[in-house]
Amino acid sequence: MTNQQSHPGDPDPGHDPSRRDEDLAALLERLLAQAPGRTQKDLAAGAGISYPTLNAWMNRTRGTSRIDPEKLRAMVEVFRRWGVSTTPREFFEAVGRPVPGPSGDEREARLLKLYRQLPESRQRALLKDAEAMLQVSRIM
Repeated sequence: MTNQQSHPGDPDPGHDPSRRDEDLAALLERLLAQAPGRTQKDLAAGAGISYPTLNAWMNRTRGTSRIDPEKLRAMVEVFRRWGVSTTPREFFEAVGRPVPGPSGDEREARLLKLYRQLPESRQRALLKDAEAMLQVSRIM
């Protein structure tokens, strides 16, 4: 999809660095205010998140550090469909996580092709390495 490739995790030129202290609840509240007529329930449904979970994030009664990155990206896409400008970077920073690099379809396809060419034992080893790299990146 062209939309994803044209919006990597890098900040927009007008990105406001003063918002770096904004947690997920504050970010969602600000973005929902920019989408008149849209509700938490609309966001939850559009992003494939249960409403009670989203509501708990908004009320700060549930931690956000372990949210699946795909859920964060899904919320970004919902807001973009609604005409609200946001980036994956804002969401990852709001939950205190390192911002992943952009995921281009071509790069993912190349990685999958290489993975499929490996013997099964090497595929398992690669998965363990990738999981370890992810854990290390969450600590940093």
